[in-house]
Amino acid sequence: MSGTEEPGTPSAETATGETAAVRRLEDWDGTALRGLVDDYGSPLYVLDLERVRENYRRLTAAFPDAAILYAVKANALGDVLETLHDAGAGLECASAGEVRRALEAGGTGADVHYTAVNPPARDLDWVVDAWAAHPDLTVTVGAEDTVDRLADRGYDGRLCLRVNPGIGAGHHENVETGGHAKFGVPADRAVDALADAADRGFDVVGLHAHVGSGVSSEQLDAHREFVSRMGDLARSVADAVGSLEFVDVGGGFGVPYRDDEEPLDLEAVADATRSALGDVDATLAIEPGRYVVADAGVLLTRVNTVKEARETIAVGVDAGMTTLLRPAMYDASHPIRNLTADSSAAGERDPIAQTVAGPICESGDVFCTDRELPATERGDVLAIGNAGAYGYEMASQYNSRPRPASVVIDGDAVRLARRRETVEDVTRLETSRVPTDDEPE
Repeated sequence: MSGTEEPGTPSAETATGETAAVRRLEDWDGTALRGLVDDYGSPLYVLDLERVRENYRRLTAAFPDAAILYAVKANALGDVLETLHDAGAGLECASAGEVRRALEAGGTGADVHYTAVNPPARDLDWVVDAWAAHPDLTVTVGAEDTVDRLADRGYDGRLCLRVNPGIGAGHHENVETGGHAKFGVPADRAVDALADAADRGFDVVGLHAHVGSGVSSEQLDAHREFVSRMGDLARSVADAVGSLEFVDVGGGFGVPYRDDEEPLDLEAVADATRSALGDVDATLAIEPGRYVVADAGVLLTRVNTVKEARETIAVGVDAGMTTLLRPAMYDASHPIRNLTADSSAAGERDPIAQTVAGPICESGDVFCTDRELPATERGDVLAIGNAGAYGYEMASQYNSRPRPASVVIDGDAVRLARRRETVEDVTRLETSRVPTDDEPE
Protein backbone atom coordinates (compact mmCIF):
# COMPACT_ATOMS: atom_id res chain seq x y z
CA MET A 1 0.00 0.00 0.00
CA SER A 2 1.34 3.42 -0.84
CA GLY A 3 -0.27 6.85 -0.85
CA THR A 4 -4.00 6.45 -1.43
CA GLU A 5 -3.71 3.16 -3.24
CA GLU A 6 -5.59 0.06 -2.27
CA PRO A 7 -4.00 -2.86 -0.38
CA GLY A 8 -1.81 -4.89 -2.67
CA THR A 9 -0.56 -2.01 -4.82
CA PRO A 10 3.21 -2.38 -5.29
CA SER A 11 5.51 -0.16 -3.25
CA ALA A 12 6.80 3.02 -4.83
CA GLU A 13 9.76 2.54 -7.14
CA THR A 14 12.86 4.66 -7.56
CA ALA A 15 13.83 6.32 -10.85
CA THR A 16 15.81 3.19 -11.76
CA GLY A 17 12.82 0.91 -11.26
CA GLU A 18 14.10 -0.54 -7.99
CA THR A 19 11.91 -0.53 -4.90
CA ALA A 20 12.80 1.99 -2.23
CA ALA A 21 15.38 0.88 0.31
CA VAL A 22 13.05 1.77 3.16
CA ARG A 23 9.29 2.04 3.46
CA ARG A 24 8.38 4.95 5.71
CA LEU A 25 5.21 4.98 7.78
CA GLU A 26 3.75 7.78 5.65
CA ASP A 27 3.99 5.49 2.59
CA TRP A 28 1.20 3.28 3.92
CA ASP A 29 -2.37 3.96 2.81
CA GLY A 30 -4.01 5.41 5.91
CA THR A 31 -7.57 4.93 4.65
CA ALA A 32 -6.97 1.22 4.02
CA LEU A 33 -5.31 0.77 7.42
CA ARG A 34 -8.25 2.42 9.22
CA GLY A 35 -10.53 0.06 7.34
CA LEU A 36 -8.59 -2.92 8.69
CA VAL A 37 -9.22 -1.74 12.25
CA ASP A 38 -12.93 -1.48 11.43
CA ASP A 39 -12.88 -5.04 10.09
CA TYR A 40 -10.56 -6.77 12.55
CA GLY A 41 -10.42 -4.59 15.67
CA SER A 42 -7.41 -3.31 17.56
CA PRO A 43 -4.66 -3.64 18.48
CA LEU A 44 -3.80 -5.23 15.16
CA TYR A 45 -0.58 -6.22 13.42
CA VAL A 46 -0.54 -5.76 9.63
CA LEU A 47 2.12 -7.33 7.41
CA ASP A 48 2.62 -6.77 3.68
CA LEU A 49 4.05 -9.93 2.10
CA GLU A 50 5.04 -8.20 -1.13
CA ARG A 51 7.26 -5.83 0.85
CA VAL A 52 8.84 -8.90 2.46
CA ARG A 53 9.64 -10.20 -1.02
CA GLU A 54 11.03 -6.84 -2.10
CA ASN A 55 13.39 -6.69 0.86
CA TYR A 56 14.55 -10.24 0.21
CA ARG A 57 15.17 -9.48 -3.46
CA ARG A 58 17.30 -6.50 -2.46
CA LEU A 59 19.42 -8.81 -0.32
CA THR A 60 19.87 -11.36 -3.09
CA ALA A 61 20.96 -8.57 -5.44
CA ALA A 62 23.55 -7.26 -2.98
CA PHE A 63 24.77 -10.75 -1.98
CA PRO A 64 24.32 -12.76 -5.22
CA ASP A 65 26.76 -15.51 -4.27
CA ALA A 66 25.80 -15.87 -0.61
CA ALA A 67 23.50 -18.34 1.10
CA ILE A 68 20.73 -16.26 2.68
CA LEU A 69 18.96 -17.70 5.70
CA TYR A 70 16.09 -15.71 7.19
CA ALA A 71 16.35 -15.32 10.98
CA VAL A 72 12.99 -16.76 12.01
CA LYS A 73 13.02 -15.09 15.42
CA ALA A 74 12.32 -11.71 13.79
CA ASN A 75 8.85 -12.82 12.72
CA ALA A 76 7.81 -16.48 12.74
CA LEU A 77 4.34 -16.07 11.24
CA GLY A 78 3.69 -19.02 8.94
CA ASP A 79 2.81 -16.73 6.02
CA VAL A 80 6.22 -15.05 6.34
CA LEU A 81 8.12 -18.33 6.45
CA GLU A 82 6.22 -19.76 3.47
CA THR A 83 6.75 -16.55 1.48
CA LEU A 84 10.49 -16.50 2.07
CA HIS A 85 10.94 -20.23 1.57
CA ASP A 86 9.11 -19.95 -1.76
CA ALA A 87 11.42 -17.05 -2.68
CA GLY A 88 14.47 -19.25 -2.07
CA ALA A 89 15.55 -18.30 1.43
CA GLY A 90 16.86 -20.75 3.99
CA LEU A 91 15.54 -20.54 7.55
CA GLU A 92 17.72 -19.97 10.62
CA CYS A 93 16.03 -21.12 13.82
CA ALA A 94 16.92 -20.32 17.42
CA SER A 95 14.69 -22.95 19.04
CA ALA A 96 13.09 -26.31 18.42
CA GLY A 97 9.76 -24.55 18.07
CA GLU A 98 11.14 -22.43 15.26
CA VAL A 99 12.57 -25.53 13.57
CA ARG A 100 9.13 -27.12 13.69
CA ARG A 101 7.52 -24.01 12.22
CA ALA A 102 10.16 -23.87 9.49
CA LEU A 103 9.49 -27.49 8.51
CA GLU A 104 5.74 -26.95 8.61
CA ALA A 105 6.19 -23.97 6.27
CA GLY A 106 7.65 -26.29 3.64
CA GLY A 107 11.31 -26.22 4.61
CA THR A 108 13.43 -29.34 4.37
CA GLY A 109 16.51 -30.23 6.37
CA ALA A 110 18.69 -28.63 3.69
CA ASP A 111 16.83 -25.34 4.22
CA VAL A 112 17.04 -25.26 8.01
CA HIS A 113 19.84 -24.29 10.39
CA TYR A 114 19.23 -24.76 14.11
CA THR A 115 21.38 -22.22 15.96
CA ALA A 116 21.16 -23.23 19.58
CA VAL A 117 22.04 -20.91 22.49
CA ASN A 118 22.21 -22.93 25.72
CA PRO A 119 19.58 -25.32 24.31
CA PRO A 120 17.19 -26.96 26.79
CA ALA A 121 17.20 -30.77 26.79
CA ARG A 122 13.73 -30.97 25.29
CA ASP A 123 14.87 -28.80 22.37
CA LEU A 124 17.80 -31.09 21.62
CA ASP A 125 15.58 -34.15 21.95
CA TRP A 126 13.09 -32.74 19.43
CA VAL A 127 15.71 -31.55 16.95
CA VAL A 128 17.59 -34.87 16.98
CA ASP A 129 14.30 -36.68 16.36
CA ALA A 130 13.60 -34.29 13.47
CA TRP A 131 17.08 -34.92 12.09
CA ALA A 132 16.20 -38.58 11.63
CA ALA A 133 13.58 -37.53 9.08
CA HIS A 134 15.61 -34.59 7.73
CA PRO A 135 19.25 -35.73 7.69
CA ASP A 136 20.41 -32.57 5.85
CA LEU A 137 19.49 -30.37 8.82
CA THR A 138 22.40 -28.34 10.22
CA VAL A 139 22.94 -27.85 13.96
CA THR A 140 25.03 -24.89 15.11
CA VAL A 141 26.49 -25.21 18.61
CA GLY A 142 27.83 -22.43 20.78
CA ALA A 143 29.47 -24.51 23.49
CA GLU A 144 31.68 -27.57 23.45
CA ASP A 145 29.48 -29.40 25.90
CA THR A 146 26.59 -29.07 23.46
CA VAL A 147 28.62 -31.32 21.17
CA ASP A 148 28.73 -33.86 24.01
CA ARG A 149 24.99 -33.57 24.54
CA LEU A 150 24.33 -34.17 20.85
CA ALA A 151 26.63 -37.19 20.84
CA ASP A 152 24.80 -38.59 23.87
CA ARG A 153 21.60 -38.45 21.77
CA GLY A 154 23.18 -40.24 18.83
CA TYR A 155 23.57 -37.17 16.62
CA ASP A 156 26.60 -37.15 14.33
CA GLY A 157 25.20 -35.07 11.47
CA ARG A 158 25.99 -31.67 10.03
CA LEU A 159 27.69 -29.51 12.66
CA CYS A 160 28.52 -25.80 12.62
CA LEU A 161 30.41 -24.05 15.41
CA ARG A 162 29.35 -20.65 16.67
CA VAL A 163 32.37 -18.66 17.81
CA ASN A 164 32.71 -15.57 19.94
CA PRO A 165 34.79 -13.11 17.90
CA GLY A 166 35.29 -10.69 20.78
CA ILE A 167 33.63 -7.74 19.05
CA GLY A 168 30.01 -6.61 19.14
CA ALA A 169 27.78 -3.96 17.57
CA GLY A 170 24.08 -3.12 17.40
CA HIS A 171 21.37 -0.64 18.27
CA HIS A 172 21.42 -1.43 22.04
CA GLU A 173 23.80 -3.08 24.47
CA ASN A 174 21.31 -5.91 25.00
CA VAL A 175 21.70 -7.04 21.38
CA GLU A 176 25.47 -6.75 20.99
CA THR A 177 26.12 -10.48 20.91
CA GLY A 178 29.55 -10.73 19.29
CA GLY A 179 31.53 -10.07 22.45
CA HIS A 180 29.13 -11.43 25.10
CA ALA A 181 30.20 -14.52 27.02
CA LYS A 182 26.79 -16.12 26.47
CA PHE A 183 27.36 -16.53 22.75
CA GLY A 184 29.76 -18.92 21.10
CA VAL A 185 33.04 -20.67 21.80
CA PRO A 186 35.98 -18.27 22.26
CA ALA A 187 37.65 -17.82 18.89
CA ASP A 188 40.99 -19.09 20.18
CA ARG A 189 39.38 -22.48 20.97
CA ALA A 190 37.49 -22.85 17.71
CA VAL A 191 40.10 -24.85 15.78
CA ASP A 192 40.55 -27.40 18.57
CA ALA A 193 36.79 -27.67 19.13
CA LEU A 194 36.09 -28.38 15.47
CA ALA A 195 39.00 -30.79 15.15
CA ASP A 196 37.69 -32.71 18.15
CA ALA A 197 34.16 -32.81 16.67
CA ALA A 198 35.54 -34.10 13.37
CA ASP A 199 37.53 -36.80 15.15
CA ARG A 200 34.33 -37.91 16.88
CA GLY A 201 32.57 -38.45 13.57
CA PHE A 202 30.55 -35.25 13.23
CA ASP A 203 30.16 -33.81 9.74
CA VAL A 204 31.82 -30.43 10.32
CA VAL A 205 30.38 -28.05 7.73
CA GLY A 206 30.56 -24.48 8.97
CA LEU A 207 31.70 -21.64 11.14
CA HIS A 208 29.27 -19.07 12.52
CA ALA A 209 29.26 -15.79 14.44
CA HIS A 210 26.92 -12.84 14.87
CA VAL A 211 28.11 -9.36 15.82
CA GLY A 212 24.75 -8.00 17.00
CA SER A 213 21.34 -6.73 15.91
CA GLY A 214 20.42 -3.47 14.20
CA VAL A 215 23.89 -2.66 12.87
CA SER A 216 23.94 0.71 11.10
CA SER A 217 26.10 2.16 8.33
CA GLU A 218 28.01 4.08 11.01
CA GLN A 219 29.08 0.76 12.55
CA LEU A 220 30.52 -0.58 9.31
CA ASP A 221 34.06 -0.52 10.73
CA ALA A 222 33.05 -2.87 13.55
CA HIS A 223 31.31 -5.13 11.03
CA ARG A 224 34.38 -5.15 8.80
CA GLU A 225 36.69 -6.03 11.70
CA PHE A 226 34.35 -8.80 12.84
CA VAL A 227 34.15 -10.36 9.36
CA SER A 228 37.92 -10.07 8.94
CA ARG A 229 38.41 -12.09 12.11
CA MET A 230 35.98 -14.69 10.77
CA GLY A 231 37.96 -14.94 7.53
CA ASP A 232 41.23 -15.46 9.40
CA LEU A 233 39.61 -18.10 11.60
CA ALA A 234 38.06 -19.90 8.62
CA ARG A 235 41.46 -20.20 6.97
CA SER A 236 42.96 -21.58 10.20
CA VAL A 237 40.14 -24.11 10.49
CA ALA A 238 40.62 -25.18 6.87
CA ASP A 239 44.31 -25.77 7.46
CA ALA A 240 43.73 -27.84 10.59
CA VAL A 241 40.42 -29.61 9.94
CA GLY A 242 39.71 -29.40 6.23
CA SER A 243 37.59 -27.23 3.99
CA LEU A 244 34.31 -25.84 5.25
CA GLU A 245 31.05 -25.66 3.35
CA PHE A 246 30.15 -22.18 4.59
CA VAL A 247 31.21 -19.28 6.79
CA ASP A 248 28.16 -17.65 8.36
CA VAL A 249 28.63 -14.02 9.49
CA GLY A 250 25.11 -13.69 10.87
CA GLY A 251 22.74 -10.84 10.12
CA GLY A 252 22.01 -7.78 12.18
CA PHE A 253 21.46 -5.48 9.20
CA GLY A 254 19.76 -2.42 10.64
CA VAL A 255 16.75 -0.41 9.50
CA PRO A 256 16.00 3.30 10.11
CA TYR A 257 13.47 3.56 12.91
CA ARG A 258 13.66 7.38 13.03
CA ASP A 259 12.50 9.56 10.16
CA ASP A 260 15.84 11.39 10.01
CA GLU A 261 17.86 8.17 9.72
CA GLU A 262 19.06 7.07 6.31
CA PRO A 263 18.50 3.48 5.17
CA LEU A 264 21.37 1.05 5.44
CA ASP A 265 23.74 1.19 2.46
CA LEU A 266 23.35 -2.49 1.71
CA GLU A 267 25.72 -2.47 -1.25
CA ALA A 268 28.44 -0.95 0.94
CA VAL A 269 27.81 -3.61 3.60
CA ALA A 270 28.02 -6.36 0.99
CA ASP A 271 31.25 -4.98 -0.50
CA ALA A 272 32.79 -4.59 2.96
CA THR A 273 31.75 -8.11 3.91
CA ARG A 274 33.29 -9.74 0.85
CA SER A 275 36.47 -7.67 1.13
CA ALA A 276 36.91 -8.31 4.85
CA LEU A 277 36.26 -12.04 4.59
CA GLY A 278 39.00 -12.44 2.01
CA ASP A 279 39.85 -15.61 0.15
CA VAL A 280 38.11 -18.58 1.78
CA ASP A 281 37.17 -21.88 0.19
CA ALA A 282 33.63 -21.71 1.50
CA THR A 283 30.30 -20.08 0.73
CA LEU A 284 29.49 -16.85 2.54
CA ALA A 285 26.23 -17.15 4.52
CA ILE A 286 24.19 -14.34 6.08
CA GLU A 287 21.17 -14.41 8.40
CA PRO A 288 19.05 -11.25 7.98
CA GLY A 289 15.84 -10.99 9.96
CA ARG A 290 14.90 -7.42 10.87
CA TYR A 291 15.94 -6.11 7.44
CA VAL A 292 13.47 -8.43 5.73
CA VAL A 293 10.34 -7.78 7.79
CA ALA A 294 10.61 -4.59 9.88
CA ASP A 295 9.21 -2.06 7.43
CA ALA A 296 6.76 -4.62 6.03
CA GLY A 297 4.68 -4.36 9.21
CA VAL A 298 2.71 -1.81 11.21
CA LEU A 299 0.85 -1.99 14.50
CA LEU A 300 -2.57 -0.33 14.63
CA THR A 301 -4.01 0.84 17.94
CA ARG A 302 -7.01 2.89 19.02
CA VAL A 303 -6.94 5.84 21.42
CA ASN A 304 -9.08 5.34 24.52
CA THR A 305 -7.93 8.17 26.82
CA VAL A 306 -6.65 11.74 26.36
CA LYS A 307 -5.79 13.80 29.42
CA GLU A 308 -3.74 16.79 30.44
CA ALA A 309 -0.95 15.67 32.76
CA ARG A 310 1.43 17.97 34.65
CA GLU A 311 3.94 18.41 31.87
CA THR A 312 2.45 16.70 28.83
CA ILE A 313 -0.68 15.48 27.12
CA ALA A 314 -1.04 11.79 27.98
CA VAL A 315 -2.62 9.68 25.25
CA GLY A 316 -3.75 6.20 26.25
CA VAL A 317 -4.07 3.47 23.60
CA ASP A 318 -5.21 -0.15 23.63
CA ALA A 319 -1.77 -1.51 22.63
CA GLY A 320 0.98 -1.68 25.22
CA MET A 321 4.30 -3.22 26.09
CA THR A 322 2.60 -6.61 25.96
CA THR A 323 1.84 -5.88 22.31
CA LEU A 324 5.11 -4.20 21.27
CA LEU A 325 7.92 -4.57 23.82
CA ARG A 326 10.80 -2.87 22.00
CA PRO A 327 10.26 0.70 23.34
CA ALA A 328 10.15 -0.54 26.94
CA MET A 329 12.97 -3.08 26.61
CA TYR A 330 15.41 -1.21 24.35
CA ASP A 331 14.23 2.39 24.64
CA ALA A 332 13.52 1.93 20.93
CA SER A 333 11.93 4.65 18.83
CA HIS A 334 9.11 3.80 16.42
CA PRO A 335 7.39 6.28 14.12
CA ILE A 336 3.79 7.04 15.06
CA ARG A 337 1.11 8.41 12.73
CA ASN A 338 -2.42 9.51 13.57
CA LEU A 339 -4.43 7.94 10.75
CA THR A 340 -7.65 9.65 11.79
CA ALA A 341 -6.06 13.09 11.80
CA ASP A 342 -4.77 12.39 8.29
CA SER A 343 -8.29 12.05 6.91
CA SER A 344 -9.81 15.08 5.23
CA ALA A 345 -13.01 14.67 7.27
CA ALA A 346 -11.11 15.22 10.49
CA GLY A 347 -9.94 18.72 9.55
CA GLU A 348 -6.58 20.27 10.36
CA ARG A 349 -5.17 19.55 13.82
CA ASP A 350 -2.26 21.50 15.20
CA PRO A 351 0.73 19.44 16.33
CA ILE A 352 1.30 19.25 20.06
CA ALA A 353 3.76 17.39 22.30
CA GLN A 354 2.16 14.15 23.48
CA THR A 355 3.13 11.04 25.42
CA VAL A 356 1.56 7.88 24.00
CA ALA A 357 1.20 5.09 26.58
CA GLY A 358 -0.45 1.71 26.85
CA PRO A 359 -2.77 0.09 29.41
CA ILE A 360 -0.14 -1.92 31.30
CA CYS A 361 0.44 -1.10 34.96
CA GLU A 362 4.09 -0.11 34.40
CA SER A 363 5.65 3.33 33.95
CA GLY A 364 7.78 1.83 31.17
CA ASP A 365 4.67 1.11 29.10
CA VAL A 366 5.23 4.12 26.85
CA PHE A 367 5.61 4.31 23.07
CA CYS A 368 6.89 7.89 22.94
CA THR A 369 7.40 10.84 25.27
CA ASP A 370 6.58 14.47 24.35
CA ARG A 371 6.54 13.74 20.65
CA GLU A 372 4.99 16.32 18.30
CA LEU A 373 1.86 14.73 16.83
CA PRO A 374 -1.44 16.17 15.57
CA ALA A 375 -3.75 16.79 18.52
CA THR A 376 -5.25 13.44 19.44
CA GLU A 377 -8.87 12.65 20.25
CA ARG A 378 -10.45 9.61 21.84
CA GLY A 379 -11.33 7.05 19.17
CA ASP A 380 -8.48 8.01 16.84
CA VAL A 381 -6.52 5.21 15.17
CA LEU A 382 -2.73 5.41 15.44
CA ALA A 383 -0.23 3.47 13.36
CA ILE A 384 3.14 2.48 14.80
CA GLY A 385 5.68 1.85 12.07
CA ASN A 386 8.50 -0.64 11.57
CA ALA A 387 6.61 -3.17 13.66
CA GLY A 388 7.16 -6.19 11.44
CA ALA A 389 10.26 -7.36 13.32
CA TYR A 390 10.26 -8.40 16.97
CA GLY A 391 6.70 -7.17 17.46
CA TYR A 392 4.34 -10.08 17.91
CA GLU A 393 7.31 -12.38 18.54
CA MET A 394 8.02 -10.59 21.83
CA ALA A 395 4.37 -10.08 22.80
CA SER A 396 3.18 -11.48 26.13
CA GLN A 397 0.10 -12.07 28.25
CA TYR A 398 1.32 -9.95 31.16
CA ASN A 399 -1.60 -8.43 33.12
CA SER A 400 -3.64 -11.34 31.65
CA ARG A 401 -3.99 -9.42 28.42
CA PRO A 402 -4.71 -11.49 25.30
CA ARG A 403 -2.29 -11.05 22.41
CA PRO A 404 -3.47 -9.19 19.29
CA ALA A 405 -4.61 -10.43 15.90
CA SER A 406 -2.48 -10.30 12.75
CA VAL A 407 -3.56 -9.76 9.15
CA VAL A 408 -1.47 -10.16 6.02
CA ILE A 409 -1.75 -8.28 2.75
CA ASP A 410 -0.65 -10.08 -0.40
CA GLY A 411 -1.45 -8.32 -3.63
CA ASP A 412 -5.17 -7.57 -3.56
CA ALA A 413 -5.85 -10.16 -0.86
CA VAL A 414 -6.22 -9.36 2.85
CA ARG A 415 -6.43 -12.30 5.22
CA LEU A 416 -6.67 -12.86 8.95
CA ALA A 417 -3.44 -14.75 9.60
CA ARG A 418 -3.69 -15.04 13.38
CA ARG A 419 -6.88 -14.58 15.38
CA ARG A 420 -7.06 -12.37 18.42
CA GLU A 421 -6.59 -14.22 21.69
CA THR A 422 -9.30 -14.25 24.34
CA VAL A 423 -9.04 -14.38 28.12
CA GLU A 424 -10.05 -18.03 27.78
CA ASP A 425 -6.90 -18.55 25.71
CA VAL A 426 -4.84 -16.91 28.45
CA THR A 427 -6.17 -19.29 31.11
CA ARG A 428 -6.57 -22.39 28.94
CA LEU A 429 -3.38 -24.08 30.13
CA GLU A 430 -4.14 -23.78 33.82
CA THR A 431 -4.93 -27.11 35.47
CA SER A 432 -7.99 -27.68 37.60
CA ARG A 433 -7.24 -27.50 41.31
CA VAL A 434 -9.01 -30.28 43.20
CA PRO A 435 -9.03 -29.80 47.00
CA THR A 436 -7.69 -32.62 49.20
CA ASP A 437 -9.61 -34.05 52.17
CA ASP A 438 -7.94 -31.69 54.65
CA GLU A 439 -8.53 -28.55 52.58
CA PRO A 440 -11.73 -26.52 52.56
CA GLU A 441 -13.87 -26.69 49.43
